[in-house]
Amino acid sequence: QVQVVESGGGLVQAGGSLRLSCTASGGTFSSFTMGWFRQPPGEEREFVAAIGRKEEVTAYADSVKGRFTISRDNAKNTAYLQMDSLKTEDTALYYCAQETYGSDWYVGRVEHDYDNWGQGTQVTVSS
Repeated sequence: QVQVVESGGGLVQAGGSLRLSCTASGGTFSSFTMGWFRQPPGEEREFVAAIGRKEEVTAYADSVKGRFTISRDNAKNTAYLQMDSLKTEDTALYYCAQETYGSDWYVGRVEHDYDNWGQGTQVTVSS
């Protein structure tokens, strides 16, 4: 069983930055696709970004494109979500997810593409 753990959430003012980290242990990290999802208060969980086995294969939600950057460090079994120019509407519980058999050509954007999930880390953006 792969264990997924997020960290790095917190309170930040609008326009600020945060970097979330996600470690996945219990398997071959370099073969995983890693994704970030978020759940704003009172809303459904939604896709944010994902990165494939090949670092150049990424996907972003339109709402974060140009502001968020996903990356990975296979030596550290860690994926990152750099969040810049944060807006109040980015306030949410952010979840990291892992797909065991990632693709070399695309990354999943829906929850059922992923096998294991973290507990979430809260990001609050104040005005």
